[in-house]
Amino acid sequence: MFSIFSRKRFLRDLLVDFVDIHNHILPGIDDGAKTIEEALLLIDNMKQLGIKEFIPTPHVMQDFYPNTDETIGEAYQNVLSAIHTYKDYTGISVNPAAEYMLDVHFETFLETHNLFTLKSNYVLVELSYYQPPLNLEAIIFKIKTKGYIPVLAHPERYIYFHQNFDYYKKLKQMGCMLQLNFLSLSTYYGTSVNKAAFKLIKNKWIDFVGTDIHNTRQVSKLESITLNKSVQDSLTPIIKATNHTFSVR
Repeated sequence: MFSIFSRKRFLRDLLVDFVDIHNHILPGIDDGAKTIEEALLLIDNMKQLGIKEFIPTPHVMQDFYPNTDETIGEAYQNVLSAIHTYKDYTGISVNPAAEYMLDVHFETFLETHNLFTLKSNYVLVELSYYQPPLNLEAIIFKIKTKGYIPVLAHPERYIYFHQNFDYYKKLKQMGCMLQLNFLSLSTYYGTSVNKAAFKLIKNKWIDFVGTDIHNTRQVSKLESITLNKSVQDSLTPIIKATNHTFSVR
């Protein structure tokens, strides 16, 4: 019998030993953590949710965040040195990747195979929030022919696809995998994004999930997200697939 005192289902209950494949904890190189102290605070807050493996994905976006091997490597080494200093971070794993904007400069990285991948040949990519590149399908095809698997970050946030929802299916048929942001399970990005997130989950088009955390406010929001049983049941295998695919343990 249903009781009004039934325990709420929180998203955080599913995050024990989660591998976070999308976050902005590397300090000072994009719109995420600004300092090493802030980076450590983000890691600590997320550790409290049960997350122990982090794949930081700083933006590589030529007009705003023209990150390189050097900038990503230096920020990563700073974090690595810091977490090795404190016993509270024992068992925490951090391995850098990047989130690539599909702009004209991305193809240069692709040609030289100079990409920070999530793991193996999985590469995290993103689109402009205003419009997709005119040659999106050609770029995805090229990524595939170069031996990479494209993982499209937060597809639910590209509002221009909401009125043409079957285009998500077309992307998947082309070999593009889809990574949902946990915050989209709330109205943090707006109701339209929230509805798209649930629809993508219902259609079983989401392959992986991530936090896309930039700051502590977002961690607090993440901690408070509740789920109904249907969404929890649908989300659980996606979380398991994310962990299985990207864990280094």
